[in-house]
Amino acid sequence: MQINVNEVGAFSSVDANGVMSIRFGVYLPGVRSTGGFEVLVRIIHQLDRFTPGINPVDVSLIWQQGSVLDLWTATTQLEPNPQSHYGQDGIYLYRFQLWCTPAGGARTLISRWFTDPFAAQTDVGMLAAVPCAHLPAAPFAWTDGDWVTPKLDDLVVYELHADQFNNTFQGIADRLTYLKSLGVNCLELMPVTSTKLDFDWGYGPIQYFAPNSAYGGPQGLKQLVDQCHANGFAIILDLVYQHVDPSFPYSQVYQDIADAGIPGIASPMIGASGNFGPVVDFSQVFAQEFFQVANQQWLDHYHVDGFRYDEVTDLYQSPTDTGYALLAYETYLYSRSISRFACAPGSYSRIIQTAEALSIAPTVLRFTYTTAAWQDALLNGAESAMGGALDAGTLTGIAHSLDPYFGGVYPATKTVVDSVGNPVDMPVAPFQYLNSHDHSHLICFAGTTGDGPLPWGNRNNFYKLQPFAIALYTAQGVPMLWEGEEFGDNYELPQSGAARINLRRDVNWEYFYDDAGVPLIRLYRILGKLRASSPALRSRESFFFNQQSFQGNNIVAYQRHAPATATAPEQYAIVFLNFSGDSGTITIPFPKAGIWTEQIDADVSPMTLNVASAGDSLGVTVPSWYGYVFLL
Repeated sequence: MQINVNEVGAFSSVDANGVMSIRFGVYLPGVRSTGGFEVLVRIIHQLDRFTPGINPVDVSLIWQQGSVLDLWTATTQLEPNPQSHYGQDGIYLYRFQLWCTPAGGARTLISRWFTDPFAAQTDVGMLAAVPCAHLPAAPFAWTDGDWVTPKLDDLVVYELHADQFNNTFQGIADRLTYLKSLGVNCLELMPVTSTKLDFDWGYGPIQYFAPNSAYGGPQGLKQLVDQCHANGFAIILDLVYQHVDPSFPYSQVYQDIADAGIPGIASPMIGASGNFGPVVDFSQVFAQEFFQVANQQWLDHYHVDGFRYDEVTDLYQSPTDTGYALLAYETYLYSRSISRFACAPGSYSRIIQTAEALSIAPTVLRFTYTTAAWQDALLNGAESAMGGALDAGTLTGIAHSLDPYFGGVYPATKTVVDSVGNPVDMPVAPFQYLNSHDHSHLICFAGTTGDGPLPWGNRNNFYKLQPFAIALYTAQGVPMLWEGEEFGDNYELPQSGAARINLRRDVNWEYFYDDAGVPLIRLYRILGKLRASSPALRSRESFFFNQQSFQGNNIVAYQRHAPATATAPEQYAIVFLNFSGDSGTITIPFPKAGIWTEQIDADVSPMTLNVASAGDSLGVTVPSWYGYVFLL
C-alpha cells in the first residue's frame, strides 16, 4: 500500500527543551515544485481565530522528490508570540494553500485554501485541527477488551442522526438505557465526519478521518463507542464513498488547477460529476487505498463494529470490481485479526458490512463480502398499505417480504474465508424496516395535517402503526428502526428539493409522553424484549399461512420456528396481524400440540390456546389494526 497515514495529516510533539512542534504532511499527486507549485500551511491558535490583527503563521511545505504520491511536508516549531496565544497549549487550526509560478509567468494563487484530507481532528466547519500541549494527553483508556460483536441474527438496529437525535455523541450515550428498552443492540450512525456548516445529514463529505467536532470530536466518539460496548451495543458508521462534496481536497484542488489553465494534472481519485456530487473513480489505486485506509482507521482507532455504505447501487459494478467489491473484501480480510469480530480457524469475521443497495441487494449479498443490505421491500409494502392499498396482493407482498429467503430471493449465507484463509459460510441477511431517513415517517402515509414548511403526519392514526411494528420485530432479517418511529414521530419528507436533506428534523421527544406515543412505546418495548428472548423470532425458518390468510378479511398469519439446540429447546411462534379497522377471525393449523401463550398482552389480558394434537386447526380473533404473537 502506497498511502502511509504516519506521514500525512498533522502530528504534534514536544522536544527535550519543552518546545512544541507540529509536523504536517499532505499527498498531492502530480503537484510538484518542479512544476512551479508551492504549498503553504496556515496555522493559528484556536483562541486567536477571530481576534483582529492576529494573522495565521504561514509555513512552506517541501515537496519530497521521489515520493510516489508527491508528499509535501514541513515541521515547524510553535515559537511563543506575546501578542497572541501562539506557542501556548491548545488546539491549533490549519489549512493549506496552493500557489503556482509557471515558467515565464507570474506567481498565481491557485487554491486560496483547502482542508487536510487526512486530518484526524477538525474545528467546526472545514478547518483541520491538531491539539498541542507541553504535557500531551494520555491515550484514550478503552474498557471494551472483552467485547464481541453480536451475531447477525441477534441484531436490532436503530438508525439515527447525532444532531437530530440528541445533539452530540454524549447525547446519544445518555439515551442508551432508553434504546435498550426497545430491544436495540446496534446503533447505525448517519455520517459523523466533519462537513460544511450547511446541514445536509452528512452526505456531502469533505473529511473521512475526523469525527465532527460539533458532536464531540474524536474523544466524544471514542467515549460513545466504549459506552455502547459496555452496555451491549454494537455501533456502525454510515460512510459516503460513492461521491464527495466539491470542497473535498482531491476534487477542489485539481479543479482549481484546471480552472487556472494548467494542463496535464488530473485528480488521483475523482472522476465525473454525478447526481450527488463529484464521483469517486475507483479505477484509480489512490482512491481504492484512501478508503481502505479510512476503514482501517475507524476499526483501529474508534473500535467500531462495521459500516453502512451509502449508494452502493451506483458504486457496485461486479463481483470483481475495484470499487465496492474490493473495498468490502479488503475490509473483511483486515477485520479477521481484530478480536471483537471472533474470527478463528473455522469461523467467519462478525464485522458488519451493510450496503445501501436498494435495487440490487440480493446481488450484492450473494457476490461480495457484504454482511447485510438495505432494501425497501417491507417499507414499500407498508407505505402502500398505510396509504389505503389494503388488497390481498399488497398484504401478501408484505407477508412474503417478512421471509426474504422464500424462493431463493435472498441468499442465507455467503462463502468467505476464515482466519487462516479456508472457505467458511457466513450468514447474510437484508435489513428490514418501516422507516428510514430517506422516507417520510410511515404515519404520514395515513394522512397529514398542520401547517409549516412541510405537513405533519396525522398522529391520530397512530393505532394503524401497530401491526406493522409487530411485523418488523417478528420478521426474518435484521430489524431496523429510524429515530422516533417508536412513538409516532411524523416528519414528512419531500420527494426532491433542498428541504429533503437540508431541513433539520429534531426528534420530537415530547411525543414519548402523549396519548399516541405511550401505547406505541409500550408495544415496541414488549416486542424488543420478545425478540431478544425468543429464538424462534430470530431464526431462519418461516412459513406463511397463505391459504388461511385474507379469507374475507385483512388478517395474515405466519409461523416462525427454531429447532432445538444443545442449549435451548425447540420453539414455535405464530404471528397474527390485522390490517383493517374491524376485528376478524382466522383459523390455522397449529404445528405442535401444547399450550400456546399470547405474548404481547400477557400482562393485561392473558390468553392461551390448548392445541390437543399437531395439525389441529383453531380460530383466533384478532382486534383491528393490531396483532398477536403466540409462543410454544
